[in-house]
Parts: sequence; C-alpha cells; structure tokens
Amino acid sequence: MKRETIYEALLKIISPYLPEDVGEAAISPGSDLIRDLNINSSHLVDIILDVEDHFNIMLEDQDMEALKTVEDALGIIEVKLGTTGNS
Repeated sequence: MKRETIYEALLKIISPYLPEDVGEAAISPGSDLIRDLNINSSHLVDIILDVEDHFNIMLEDQDMEALKTVEDALGIIEVKLGTTGNS
C-alpha cells in the first residue's frame, strides 16, 4: 500500500474525532494528535481501534506509546503492513 493511500485513509479516520474548533485542514504529517489537533485521550483510543480495523493490523502497547503525531501513525502503519520505503 502506498504512503499516500495510507495517509488519505488516516485523514478519514482522524477527521471525525477533531473538535469543532479544529478543521481538517489543520491535519498534516507533523501534527501532534493531542497538542495540535486537540484530540482527547478517549478519542485517541477510538482512532487506534479504527486504524486497527481499517488496516487489519494490531497495535502493540509500544506502538500506542510511540503514536504522538500523524507521521508517527503513518510510520507505525507502514511497518505493520510491511510497506516501509514504498512511496
């Protein structure tokens, strides 16, 4: 799966959990999910579950702890899918 495809799917997963004062345009690879996008911890859990379901992967505790930015999520998903280096 190409990185762009993963990124587009990730945007669709994250967008519904954004608070009203944060628009989808605020999402970029460098966006911190909590600080920049104001996603609360319960919604972060929902995003993780949605990512697991959408990509048919299982995120381990260390993956979840490392998931701070959109870029982190992309990297973790790529590793789990075995597509690192494919752009």
